[in-house]
Amino acid sequence: MEVSRTLARFVVQSRYEAIPEAVRHEAARALLNWVGCAVSACRHETVERALAALKEFCGPPQATVLGRGERLDIMHAALMNGMSSHVFDFDDTHLKTVIHPSGPVASPLLALAEHRPVSGAEFVHAFVLGVEVECRIGGAVYPSHYDVGWHSTGTCGVFGAAAAAGKMLALDERQMTWALGIAATQASGLREMFGTMCKPYHPGNAARNGLAAALLAQKGFTSSERAIEAPRGFAHVLAAERNLDAITKGLGETFELASNSYKPFACGVVIHPIIDGCIRLRNEHNPAAELIESIALRVHPLVLELTGKQAPQTGLEGKFSVYHSAAAAIIHGAGGEAQYSDACVCDPRVVALRGRVTATVDPAVHEDETYVTITLKDGRKLEKHVAHALGSVDNPMSDADLEAKFRGLAEGILSSTETDRLIKLSRDVERLKDAGEVARASVPAGAAGNTRAKAS
Repeated sequence: MEVSRTLARFVVQSRYEAIPEAVRHEAARALLNWVGCAVSACRHETVERALAALKEFCGPPQATVLGRGERLDIMHAALMNGMSSHVFDFDDTHLKTVIHPSGPVASPLLALAEHRPVSGAEFVHAFVLGVEVECRIGGAVYPSHYDVGWHSTGTCGVFGAAAAAGKMLALDERQMTWALGIAATQASGLREMFGTMCKPYHPGNAARNGLAAALLAQKGFTSSERAIEAPRGFAHVLAAERNLDAITKGLGETFELASNSYKPFACGVVIHPIIDGCIRLRNEHNPAAELIESIALRVHPLVLELTGKQAPQTGLEGKFSVYHSAAAAIIHGAGGEAQYSDACVCDPRVVALRGRVTATVDPAVHEDETYVTITLKDGRKLEKHVAHALGSVDNPMSDADLEAKFRGLAEGILSSTETDRLIKLSRDVERLKDAGEVARASVPAGAAGNTRAKAS
């Protein structure tokens, strides 16, 4: 089975006109969401420390660090923007594979678009293909690949980055096959890193490594041409079970972006049904935290596997605590970044309430479903069944919801005028003559090194 070659051929031969309008629209929604996430975390200590460690080793100023004045070489810009977009765990999720698809793909594309200008249509086309590649490969090895401890956003995202960058660089079929092979040998990312700065490093590293794979292949740097399917290739080495047919079946007939979802809450997507249910109960009954005897959750098995931290000490750890998330949602009626700050995680009211939260695994509960029961001290029970969490494919965020989310993410970094402009450019990216305009528009007025006016 020539999986690598078939996938490379599909990417190389794909034509923009063959991408359905609905899929192109979803690409713009994904870009809008990704840009907002990257801008919102641009000053986070994760980004600051990474820049402090690596900036002096960067090459020429070729591409923007979103939301900041710095310009780095395209490799480091891809790394930083991919990292920034995942810091708050607020980026998109392909629920069938639990991959966060935009970070690894949009980051190298936008960096390349600043270095060698391309139209918005070319950008969207390459983005769609990159997401298709990473999610199809992820689907072929899920769940065994993920279950053993690999973080699929990093391990599969590098393929999406390579394919998207390769498309933008106009690689031929053999070069694209090499690019996928070079990506395969760089596939990395461990779930052990969840709750640390290394988790957002994964999509950034995938973005940088995938971009490097495409650039190397362009110059004739060789790799195995069966890197995905060979007995010692990616799928066999990194997964106990695999379905290689999932990579090639129906290529060009269906698109994985149609199954993408966007987060209304700033944490792992498996907690979203719980937050949704708790906020609904709060809005309907407004139970005071001090009057709550207990909060009982019935959840999908992944919830406790991924977010079972009972006593988080930091905001990052809080993102992996279903107990904290439920308590914060009841007390604050929200699940935004403020609810995953160090201050909120250590708030005595939140700490006290999360100690009264219990979670029971039920294999019959779907990933976007939950049952929440609040028992009050007077004996009353408040119950909520969430069949499909807000933001899931079956209960999606609207375009207006995504714009409102973007405004909240950009607050304090961009002015309202700057935010409006960046929303419009991201939403209308397909019609831009120069896709790099999106990156330059993310730099706030007065930021050191702001080159937007000169570059536009």
